[in-house]
Amino acid sequence: MKKDFSSIFVVLFISLILGLLFFTMLPQWTSDKEGSLTDFSTKRATNLVAAISNKPHYVGLQNHEVVANYLVRELKKLGLQTSIQEGYTLSDWGNLVKSKNILARIKGSNNSKALLLLSHYDSAPHSYSPGASDAGSGVATILESVRAFLYNKTPHKNDIIILFSDAEELGLNGAALFVTQHQWAKEIGLVLNFEARGSSGPSYMLMETNKGNAGLVKEFAAAKATFPVSNSLMYSIYKMLPNDTDLTVFREQGNIQGYNFAFIDDHFNYHTAQDDINHLNKNTLAHQGSYLMPLLNYFSNANLNATQASEDYVYFTLPFTFISYPFSWVLPMVLLALVLFIFLLFLGRAKRILSLREIGKGFIPLFSSLLLSGLITFYGWKGLRIAYPQYNDLLNGFTYNGHAYIAAFVLLALAISMAFYHFFSQRRVTINHFVAPLFLWIIINGIVAFIVPGAGFLIIPIFFGLSVFGIFIVTQKTNKLVNLFLSIPALLIIAPFIQMFPIGLGLKVLFGSAILTVLTFGLLLPVFGAFAKKGIWALTFFVLSIGFFVKAHSESGYEFGKAKSNSLLYVYNADTDKASWATYDTNLDSWNKSYLGENPKEASSLNEIPLFSKYNSGFTYAANAPKKELQKPTIEFLENRLVGNQRFLKIRITPNRNVNRYDIFANEKMTIHNFKANGVSTLGQKNSLYERKGKKILSYYVVGNAPLEMQFSCNASTIVDMELLESSFDLMSNPLFEITKRENWMMPTPFVLNDAVVIRQKIKPSTVIVDNRLNPTPVNPISKVVKDSPTIQ
Repeated sequence: MKKDFSSIFVVLFISLILGLLFFTMLPQWTSDKEGSLTDFSTKRATNLVAAISNKPHYVGLQNHEVVANYLVRELKKLGLQTSIQEGYTLSDWGNLVKSKNILARIKGSNNSKALLLLSHYDSAPHSYSPGASDAGSGVATILESVRAFLYNKTPHKNDIIILFSDAEELGLNGAALFVTQHQWAKEIGLVLNFEARGSSGPSYMLMETNKGNAGLVKEFAAAKATFPVSNSLMYSIYKMLPNDTDLTVFREQGNIQGYNFAFIDDHFNYHTAQDDINHLNKNTLAHQGSYLMPLLNYFSNANLNATQASEDYVYFTLPFTFISYPFSWVLPMVLLALVLFIFLLFLGRAKRILSLREIGKGFIPLFSSLLLSGLITFYGWKGLRIAYPQYNDLLNGFTYNGHAYIAAFVLLALAISMAFYHFFSQRRVTINHFVAPLFLWIIINGIVAFIVPGAGFLIIPIFFGLSVFGIFIVTQKTNKLVNLFLSIPALLIIAPFIQMFPIGLGLKVLFGSAILTVLTFGLLLPVFGAFAKKGIWALTFFVLSIGFFVKAHSESGYEFGKAKSNSLLYVYNADTDKASWATYDTNLDSWNKSYLGENPKEASSLNEIPLFSKYNSGFTYAANAPKKELQKPTIEFLENRLVGNQRFLKIRITPNRNVNRYDIFANEKMTIHNFKANGVSTLGQKNSLYERKGKKILSYYVVGNAPLEMQFSCNASTIVDMELLESSFDLMSNPLFEITKRENWMMPTPFVLNDAVVIRQKIKPSTVIVDNRLNPTPVNPISKVVKDSPTIQ
């Protein structure tokens, strides 16, 4: 009997296609040499990143000013005149900060609208992040691209504005300051924003617009970026993430649209001490440059008004290719696929090729595979988090061995699919059983057409599947090579999502990757169904899956460069005169146990004041701590008067030690009106009511130890019940504490207030002045305070 090795060839071919797909998503051969001055040099950009990310440089840190001065010098080296914009903004997140934006402008020959190149230069606070990827890489990409652009003396019509924004990590405050207060903002026609949410992988292009995206799609295609990676479903996914970028402010506050370029792989380094030059992938940095160079050349001469449109387009990328078409095509394409599907069904029945009985049986292996793969992956990941409790330490939900788990569960889904089709489907009835996945995919695309039309490109692999189906119905013969060739679109279009979903959204959505794997398997059933030894292949995929689980186990520990995150705070309650150690960690380690003890108590009382956390983290454990002599802030009521049924308050809080942040809270029953902090109101405030979520009023990130002044009014009968947390980010360096340095396999937990010395204190009102004037005129508030009204220190 002649042996059939075609299945081995098929698996190798599919592996090659997938390998080429992921290999061609971004540049791979990045030179370690500086190269020609006429081109973007990854080496020169890397040197810029290294200088920017030499140390943490969050707002309020001395090194933040050092980085700002460095960027000004670099812009001046390019022959550009720079300017600084400074001012306070209060974001709709309730974050108040004084931002320092760095600006430069390159004049064009015939400008109508200006092109803005945007990235932020501050790093994330709390976690000692050097900010190499986020967003030193973006700043360096712009500097190196502009250098090459100017060196080439590229003729351009449009003005080019460079904005290195500040305080992005605190609430997009620098971007808000520019959009709402700078005269150049009104001249901008398009924004190119460079960001990062990881430290490697391809950079994805995401559009932001308040209207239709058709203009942006067409213009991006015309710019001819070398390695485009994007699709119109990604922005829907992006909006699901707990993230915004500076470009969001431009869109919402200034109705200015543009493109984000961001990479998301190795998400575990995001906002951590590991966001350094050593973890930034150089090919990823080169990918950012491969976007900006052609886009800068194109949009500096394009009519930027052409990016405005009311129509939406579906778009997606294949290697080196960007494809798009109108949303209006999505539903007709689905209906066409449905009509063609029904026609082929009737034709197959008329030719007695298709059997209703066998068609019905085809749903058994498909739905069984979907159900079992989804359940095993969903509960399997939950079980792994119990078996490996350290996986809960990384708040972003993607572990250091996450890629191994993706491979393991995808291979397991393939093994399950192959096993079910081994038992329930023979080669002679493959085409009958192919009806089930075709039907299910058409139903999915029908739903997509009405709910998420941006995913309308998923119909394209279905047409290739229908081609396979139609060829067999018409000829009653199957051609393995033709079937394999017609499977390529499904691999190119669908496979990237299998990996991207858990990378972007966390391993909690691994079950989605497993389900999508089964659905893709079903779409390729004419290829896999022809395998003579499905049982052996099921076993092979299962063994490979086990191999990746073993690999994941071997990489489940911590080490230098793949560190365990942990947290510790010192919280002094000035009202009770007691101090506590506190942590957010669920798995304590030797470092924080040395302060919290082996059996710390639950920190329920500390969670009465809900500090903002990106992932809703609260304090887990607390323990008594020794009292230290900390200088409490001075709280002054500059104004506290009653006018009719309203109380008018003006409160100044002045630090008496070097501090970084104030968090102000108030009883939720306090309805606050006409709120201002350091002279500014909330962005986009539409009426007098100050809208807030829960107890938080604001978080003030302190620059230069400047005091906080709040001014507002509330109902006269309302009890003023307010509290503050004053935080300095110096627990590790404060001589009062002498905290032991972390071991090299540990790092500060990101996204939370960490390594901080905190004073908790009630804000108690002073004597009330009753003003009987119905229509009071503005007065000096200090003159209206009773001289003997108490202050709290």
